[in-house]
Amino acid sequence: MNVPNFGPETNPARLRDWARVVEGLGYDLLMVSDHVVITPDVEEQYPEPFFEPFTTLSWLAGITDRVRLGTTVLIAPYRHPLLTARMATNLNALSDGRLILGVGAGWAQQEFAALGADFAARGRATDEVLAALPKDIPLWIGGNSPAALRRAVRFGTAWHPLRQTLPQLRTGLARLYALAKTADQTSPTPGFAPRILLRLTDEPLADDERIAGEGSVEQVLDDLAVLRELGASTVVLDPFVGDPAETERPEAAWQQLATIIDNWRRRDT
Repeated sequence: MNVPNFGPETNPARLRDWARVVEGLGYDLLMVSDHVVITPDVEEQYPEPFFEPFTTLSWLAGITDRVRLGTTVLIAPYRHPLLTARMATNLNALSDGRLILGVGAGWAQQEFAALGADFAARGRATDEVLAALPKDIPLWIGGNSPAALRRAVRFGTAWHPLRQTLPQLRTGLARLYALAKTADQTSPTPGFAPRILLRLTDEPLADDERIAGEGSVEQVLDDLAVLRELGASTVVLDPFVGDPAETERPEAAWQQLATIIDNWRRRDT
């Protein structure tokens, strides 16, 4: 589950409610996003307040018992590699080994400028962070680009694509496996852990350009079944469609999460 750690009415009480819903329904992973400076390009999608991921996950570790905790995704160039490695190591220890670190290169040019980070060199900076991270923490490499696929093969426990169609995911997987086959390394082929939208509609949507995870209950359940057949070890559901006002009304997202897990359990038995 990708929990909104940003937006109107997001506060400690709301985050606590999210954690209780996610863990109470039986989901096994709670993830949050990452931004440091809410520049205009970030504000359009992820408005204030924005709770920093390491701080937020450390707090959530203390109020949850079972659910794994992670980032989707940590923007690697925003922090020094050794600081990131230290924070990740400490958080993993404090959470009894529950951390999954999703990592990406970032996209918000204004935020890079505000931090004094070189946007053009973000790929190299991301590689430096990934090389410094401890090997006992699962690393999910976020992104849909060829560079993200190469990074997943080189550093990742899993490839973590974000909000794509099923055909796009199939194409990406084929490229990932081709890269892994030709790579000069002994580590295993990375797994597959996509983040998909969760948007339920009363009527089925046309499959043309339909993002995985949106549509009728049956369409979303079918998507999950296909992703399992494609080898997904975990599927992260993202109920934030894009309107910041959604963070003021989380009850609709909670109901959709309950609907999907209840119907999935019935189908899967």
